[in-house]
Amino acid sequence: MHPFDKDILSEPSAQSDQWVTRIAGNWSINDLPNGGYQMAVLANAMLRVSAKKKIAIMTATFIARTTAGNARIHLEKIAASSQFERFEARLVQKGVEKLRALGTFVSEDMACSIDRRESSAPDIAPLAECVPIPVMPKFTLFDHMDVRLDPRCAGWMDNRLVDKSEHKGWIRFKDERPYDANALLLIADAFPPPVFASQGLAAWVPTIELSVNIRKLPSSQWLKCNFRTRFISCGLLEEDGEIWDEAGDLVALSRQIAQYRHYHSGNA
Repeated sequence: MHPFDKDILSEPSAQSDQWVTRIAGNWSINDLPNGGYQMAVLANAMLRVSAKKKIAIMTATFIARTTAGNARIHLEKIAASSQFERFEARLVQKGVEKLRALGTFVSEDMACSIDRRESSAPDIAPLAECVPIPVMPKFTLFDHMDVRLDPRCAGWMDNRLVDKSEHKGWIRFKDERPYDANALLLIADAFPPPVFASQGLAAWVPTIELSVNIRKLPSSQWLKCNFRTRFISCGLLEEDGEIWDEAGDLVALSRQIAQYRHYHSGNA
């Protein structure tokens, strides 16, 4: 079993609406479990009970810091129709709710009657010219994910900032794990915050809410990503993301709302 699949497993408990899981430390940023990874844990539990097996939308609100260790998932079906099933899941550690997510599921054979695009895949430098995110202590996510930034937005790693808060680049599992919807939830939150490109490492950017809309599974090993922040105000910012495959197909869209907290303010 792939490490990611092992680390998103959960099992039913004696209580019918609860599942037990263990949050792994293998997908962390500065020792904190990655938000997309946490969403995948909840989505995987939802898939176990949903009659519809295709994830269309996952939206999570991050309530408190999750840590590596045992956790419970409180799972409830909240709506069902001929087209959709919807679930709510709450991740609880030591009696404290850490994360709440809503998932919308559709049938795998759901018809796609129109494929219209008013935008195309981002223009990204060739892989050989892109800058890899290095493996670092406490950043275990990058032990497993190969993330390479376009050199035009990677200058912040050498204190060279640009005017645009944007990260474009490539990503894949280092061991070439095949893609499924759970993997796309992880990938939607696997790039460094794009605000680093313009502001540098001057702030902590904890996620408040993340929503991922999955359109289709990719047909290539490498995925092309574009994440952009346009507004920082009142201590908040947005991050809009697109994930494409090498065939030029849109794979997923994301929107994240996060805090922007300066390290010197004592919030590091």
